Amino acid sequence: MSAVSQPKGLGSIAARGAVLTMGGQGVKIMLQFCGIVVLARLLSPDDYGLLAMVVVLTGIGEVVRDFGLSSAAVQADTLCLQQRSNLFWINSAIGLSLALLVLGIAPAIAAFYSEPRLVPITQVLAITFVLNGISTQYRAQLNRSMRFGNLALVDIIGMAGGLGTGVFMALNGFAYWALVGQQLALSVATLCVLLVSARWLPSLPRRSVPMRALLRYGGNLMGTQLIAYATRNLDSLIIGYRFGAESLGLYNKSYQLSMLPLNQINAPATTIALPVLSRLQHEPQRYRQFLLHGQTVMLHVIVGLLSFAAAMAEPLILLVLGPQWAPAVPIFRILAVAGIFQAASYASYWVFLSKGLTGQHLRFILISRPVLIVCILFGALWGMAGVGIAVASGMAVMWLWGLRFLRHSGAPVLGMLRNGLIIITGHALCAGLTWFGAHTWGDSHALQLLISVPLMAASLLLTCLIWPLFRNSVALVLSSRTLLRARHLPDQ
Repeated sequence: MSAVSQPKGLGSIAARGAVLTMGGQGVKIMLQFCGIVVLARLLSPDDYGLLAMVVVLTGIGEVVRDFGLSSAAVQADTLCLQQRSNLFWINSAIGLSLALLVLGIAPAIAAFYSEPRLVPITQVLAITFVLNGISTQYRAQLNRSMRFGNLALVDIIGMAGGLGTGVFMALNGFAYWALVGQQLALSVATLCVLLVSARWLPSLPRRSVPMRALLRYGGNLMGTQLIAYATRNLDSLIIGYRFGAESLGLYNKSYQLSMLPLNQINAPATTIALPVLSRLQHEPQRYRQFLLHGQTVMLHVIVGLLSFAAAMAEPLILLVLGPQWAPAVPIFRILAVAGIFQAASYASYWVFLSKGLTGQHLRFILISRPVLIVCILFGALWGMAGVGIAVASGMAVMWLWGLRFLRHSGAPVLGMLRNGLIIITGHALCAGLTWFGAHTWGDSHALQLLISVPLMAASLLLTCLIWPLFRNSVALVLSSRTLLRARHLPDQ
């Protein structure tokens, strides 16, 4: 390959995509954090709990609405225009059907929680199924085409529109309706920007186009995602049912904060990794190199953030959200640990999808998730803390179990395990040193938070100096630009 053509390689596309996507994620994290701070001070835990009661159930519909077809469109070796149009109509039809279904069952959802305020909330949120159904294939096409800059812009404008609406309504006394308005405005703004960015209109559906492989891939993935969603949100369902809206609001806010780094980093990382790994699945050496490098970068960012947040949970939550959220501190620490192990499992998810192993992934979920469900039900006997501990323990087991499932897939399983253990242990040590120093030398929450950042940096430097394996892992992150040059991952 000539020097002129090298910038068009997969490595060059991935590196450029990483810059654009992570830059966009930086803006999104800032927007989301500002939204969390402002809305948490304007609204109560009860307001958040009401929305969470609905979302934990309607979220199942979101998984069905996608039907795994967005990933199917990205992973497919070839995708003609008519197949793309058929996928659009399938997702749109599912979205409309779900909207009508949710409208009808809104009273049943309210009766389940014994909370009549949920009826109108559920009915308004049903509209998002239609909007998101239409958006699905537009987003998938941008992803498949590796138009990462466009995707970042779509997400930023959508989030900004939702946040602006939510804050405006909260300031004007709409209480929990501000959170409902935020969700609806997010879907509307996202769809509008996708339509402008994609510049594509679907043709009428045709039955003659081969769709079986796409639907089979999507169906397997949807089954996996449904089970994963159910187990991932069973904790919220149990807390809302047993302890009410206020307790669920505290738990949900803790979960939201602990998932913030995961949701904002995993989504763009998967957006970049899936199309590249799918094209490298028949080249083992390059596949291994890209996978391990991507896992290393992602884990250092997520585990570092969550470890620091867990160590400084008390001053962070009290100073940022306000004293009314003080009961969320211990549960946040537990859920941050759960988030760390969940992040460790993302690389396994990339392997399942990029190699087309959705059937095997479904079997893994069918075997492992019931164990997590039992743990959560048992943990509920000890309240919110018991549920959180069950979730964290289950995520750790799921990570190790998933790696074992992939031992014959050709993926570098031992390398993935080694990466995870080194990074988690190293950042846990840094977080412990930071917590000790902040509580030793800081006599107020503000001072503890102020000195925690340089303490974390010093702890990171010290860990790198005394532990060569961790130092090498950090060095790999710093060399990302070099390792992702086109000569390492040339275009196929």
